[in-house]
Amino acid sequence: MKPQRRGPSAWSRHLRSVLGFAVILALTFLGLLAITFFIGRIIPIDPVLAVAGDRATNAQYEAARIAMGLDQPLPLQFIAYVGDVFSGDLGRSVSTNREVATDLIRVFPATLEMATIGIIIGVLLGVPLGVLAAIKRGKITDQLIRVFALLGYSVPAFWLGLVGLALFYAGLGWVAGPGRVDIYFEGLVDPVTGLLLVDSLLAGEPEVFFSALSHIILPATILGFFSLAYIARMTRSFMLDQLGQEYVTTARVKGVSEWRVIWVHAFGTIRVPLITVIGLSYAALLEGSVMIETVFSWPGIGNYLTTALFNADMNAVLGATLVIGAVFIVINKLSDVLYRVLDPRSRS
Repeated sequence: MKPQRRGPSAWSRHLRSVLGFAVILALTFLGLLAITFFIGRIIPIDPVLAVAGDRATNAQYEAARIAMGLDQPLPLQFIAYVGDVFSGDLGRSVSTNREVATDLIRVFPATLEMATIGIIIGVLLGVPLGVLAAIKRGKITDQLIRVFALLGYSVPAFWLGLVGLALFYAGLGWVAGPGRVDIYFEGLVDPVTGLLLVDSLLAGEPEVFFSALSHIILPATILGFFSLAYIARMTRSFMLDQLGQEYVTTARVKGVSEWRVIWVHAFGTIRVPLITVIGLSYAALLEGSVMIETVFSWPGIGNYLTTALFNADMNAVLGATLVIGAVFIVINKLSDVLYRVLDPRSRS
């Protein structure tokens, strides 16, 4: 009698899964590096001229070009670029005369803070509105929610930001104006996490906290409105698909309460794909906050990127683009991990 062959152990399957995830993440990040590198080479901005200045002589220009390694073949330049990135060297910013990595560590928390509040608003409002629209399919409530969500796709962010400032800041005085905090509070709280709302609470400065809250609420709400539109639309679509399934009809026939049918049976089924939607929406807020940050003079990565573009600061542009892309990749992969955790069927 031949001994039965045992399949791979749970530990080995888990190890292969982790290694596979790491390989995919590394390859994706390498592809992002390739994209940012070649964008930096084909964009019609001369990085040597930005460093040497437009009054540099030919000899000075050539010396700067050699020092930057731009005289090497493209494959060698790319290898050097990858090595610099993995060592944390993103170059020096022409605009600020500081290391780009230092600048990004300073400005990214502001964007993260605003986008996080925005996605919380989007989820808290978008999910219930999407469920309500699915329940009231074809009725006036459904139509109003769909029109409201459509505005999130069609209204330009900069226009909505300007209208919000004119109405709620200049007109009604309900919120503070541009900037992250009132000018007399700037520098009062030492950055610990970089998130001003958190740092002000840690420092025991309630006045700074409420000032920062008054400044962030309007731009975060506008960002939340755009994420709300996408989340509500996808939630409605998912719920409509589940409400038409036989198990929902069976639950209703058995006398299960409508609340339980909707929020336990139907919504419990869509929570897994909804995680992916929320993750993508969060990443989109982080990378799409450029116009909002410009309108509100928000000292985040979007404003930093805009300033770098106007100053032809390619090191800063590529560094900011790389960070935004890396965040998008990480959030997308974390969504996949949560998908596997919440849905055992996907683990096979």
